[in-house]
Amino acid sequence: MFSKYLDSKKEICKRLLDKLLLKYKYASILGKEINGSSIRVGTFFTRIGDSMENQCGFVVRVYNNTSYSEYAFSDINDENYDDIYNEVINKTKLSDNLLNDQVKAELFNDEIIKKDFYRELEDGFVSNDEIIERFKDIKKKSHNYSDKIINVILGYEYYNVSSMFLSKNKELTQNFSWVLTIANVVARMDDNIKNFYNCFANNSIKKSLEQLEDNIIDISDTAIKLLDSKLIEPGTYDIITAPSITGLIAHEAFGHGVELDMFVKNRAKAKEYVGEYVASPLITMHDGASSCLSQASYFFDDDGVLAHDTIIIKDGVLKTGISDLVSAMELKMEPSGNGRRQNPFHKSYSRMTNTFFEAGNDNVSDMIKSIKHGYMLFQMDNGMEDPKNWNIQCTCAYAKEIIDGEFTGKIVAPVVMSGNVIDLLKSITMVSKEFEIHGSGHCGKGHKEWVPVSDGGPYLKARCKLG
Repeated sequence: MFSKYLDSKKEICKRLLDKLLLKYKYASILGKEINGSSIRVGTFFTRIGDSMENQCGFVVRVYNNTSYSEYAFSDINDENYDDIYNEVINKTKLSDNLLNDQVKAELFNDEIIKKDFYRELEDGFVSNDEIIERFKDIKKKSHNYSDKIINVILGYEYYNVSSMFLSKNKELTQNFSWVLTIANVVARMDDNIKNFYNCFANNSIKKSLEQLEDNIIDISDTAIKLLDSKLIEPGTYDIITAPSITGLIAHEAFGHGVELDMFVKNRAKAKEYVGEYVASPLITMHDGASSCLSQASYFFDDDGVLAHDTIIIKDGVLKTGISDLVSAMELKMEPSGNGRRQNPFHKSYSRMTNTFFEAGNDNVSDMIKSIKHGYMLFQMDNGMEDPKNWNIQCTCAYAKEIIDGEFTGKIVAPVVMSGNVIDLLKSITMVSKEFEIHGSGHCGKGHKEWVPVSDGGPYLKARCKLG
């Protein structure tokens, strides 16, 4: 259900907007409220709290004939209406020195759109008490699997997003929900302790709980097997990436590097390669809030631009990037609907949403048989990218050794992939039919500006430096 709070503020926001439009050629107001709950059930505790996504507030953007300025506030009512209007005028006024230093921006194309968007949560709600009891059963199932399991932490996150965007020509509202479950299992043998986790994200509480329960033994078993893992001998190997790692590569290799505000600032090497081969011809890559249904799927972004499905790489050729409204305007491109804020009190940046490689035509079994000596990589941990120099580093939870087309039973952990983006993507020789999207992560821009993202794709065969 759309936020009752935002709905109650719509008319006074329209009144503020109309008054601002008497002074400015462009003005807009974004209002956003996210509400949700969080449950954690561990071997030694149970905790209920608010979702970490929770937020509420408004931001006004105005055009001062040279650039755009913003003012954010937490509430608006008849008592503070005049104060907010005056604050917008005073706080967004720039001195002559600042005006001279500003990038000269053009007026937005404020197309006429009036629409309400709604995505219903599948299968209805499940009470916190029911979830806790279900978690206790799943936890018991893991502990009963082996006496090497010493701790099990299960998590549930539900949040509901409502936002409205108002300008002279736009009146948009949207409402949707998302659900995440997670299991982190800790195993011990003597003084050796290892853990393994997995997440399950869905538009359904019921399905997310079912996925967690169906996979808890595999998660527990992997944690135990990691007790016997060794460090990899550093070198360059043939690799197969599971969809989680494929998504990490997509996110790091051509995620931040094609956020077009980096093009405006000349901080991305990808700017020099548009129209060039940057990957194997087997590779096509997407990003977009409408490209699939996952954690970063919305109907319009925080700039009031409708969601897109952007093809970043087509058959190995870099086609375009993803943009917020300001960067698209600076580059004279159509905005891609990737303007996102951590919350209304933070700036809108070009940000990834659902980032993934398309499926191919190969079978995973054939990919494994084709490896003389290499590894299959599983479960993303973290990654880093240098958009200016196009180097990446991706950490995987573990890898399985392959010799002469068969798994040897040896597990190495953790495993770090590193190297040049183009070298890695051009080395891809096989792309599987199997395909998965993982919608449970968050991404920062630099060290901050966290927003929900998803990524994924097929299994890939490539060649890469591992350490």
